[in-house]
Amino acid sequence: MMRKTNKSSQGRQKIPIAKIAKRTNLQVTFSKRRSGLFKKASELCTLCGVEVAIIVFSPAKKPYSFGHPEVDSLLDRFLARNPNFNISLADSSLQLGKAHKNASAHELNMQLTRISNQVEGERKRGESLDKMSKASECWWENPVDELGLDELQILKAAMEDLKKNVNDQANRIWLESSNTTTGNNSAPFFVMNNAHHLFESSPSSDQVGSGSIIIPSAYDIGFAGNIGLF
Repeated sequence: MMRKTNKSSQGRQKIPIAKIAKRTNLQVTFSKRRSGLFKKASELCTLCGVEVAIIVFSPAKKPYSFGHPEVDSLLDRFLARNPNFNISLADSSLQLGKAHKNASAHELNMQLTRISNQVEGERKRGESLDKMSKASECWWENPVDELGLDELQILKAAMEDLKKNVNDQANRIWLESSNTTTGNNSAPFFVMNNAHHLFESSPSSDQVGSGSIIIPSAYDIGFAGNIGLF
């Protein structure tokens, strides 16, 4: 029988406290530890009711701060209660506060710049679409194979509007003609299934003078909603 060998696990290893050489690992570790530090400070404020101010500079020299109730008020109170405080150290603290404010203002300015660029891009895009929309009024003169996606969508919308206008106008003409041709021998104009047909009827001898319905022979004159041109 083979003897089973028990592999001993290394368990949780203690991470050596030394500066991380690799820059990417350094930034990742800083982000994790900074979040943990601020979380512990927040728990301390909640559990013990203390007031805490923390300012940390990242490896990229970017300041991060946590304060309860506020960093600025705590710094001002600390400096006011220590009149014999070293002037150079006091200046450093003030510089830290200014750096924090400047970093926040810089980030807000970057966000404002990004939003302004997006608004400007949308404005230019809207102007371009307006030009294409005006040019699409003569869409039948434009070669379709040279149009882009936006232009094709505008062209499609123009064709659908044209189709709707043709159908509406045909319906109006039919309604007007049906009111004026009652009792005449004019060929009736019917709208069926969104298509327009003109019917020519020739009554037979056995239909003259009778009340029977004349079934006309039909021919299409070119309008169509679901068939034909559109």
